[in-house]
Amino acid sequence: MTDLATTAHAFVDMAHRIVWCTVATVGPDARPRSRILHPIWEWDGASLRGWIATSPESPKASHLAANPHVTLTYWTPDQDTCTAECTAAFDDDPAAANELWRRFSEAPAPLGYDPTIIPGWESPESPGFGVLTLDPYRLRVFPGSLLLSGQGELLTWRR
Repeated sequence: MTDLATTAHAFVDMAHRIVWCTVATVGPDARPRSRILHPIWEWDGASLRGWIATSPESPKASHLAANPHVTLTYWTPDQDTCTAECTAAFDDDPAAANELWRRFSEAPAPLGYDPTIIPGWESPESPGFGVLTLDPYRLRVFPGSLLLSGQGELLTWRR
């Protein structure tokens, strides 16, 4: 088990390099569902927080209402993987929507993008634009070099 700071730095570096991840939820029918999403993460020196711009009217909203736990996994063809197990919740504060819009708009590509490319997202006030917050309770960073050549270090952290 490694400390949070070491693991969070490695996680954010890998996640932001890969950009897209598989996010799994559990629906009200107790069945898992997954989709590909584009989170953005921030390590502030004490805690790690993630955000996803997504519709509060999507199926994942009903899944999270029934069970707020999600797993996010990033993967590359060279076998780099990192995973975050989190609690997730929608943040309805207009200030949070403005902040997330700014984060994505100002981040360098490929992490950053213009949110208006999503149909129905004209501004942070658009009804279909939502802020999903991610609070990790377990992180795992597994460099592909460890699997392929024995070089590197597996990092795990658990609250």
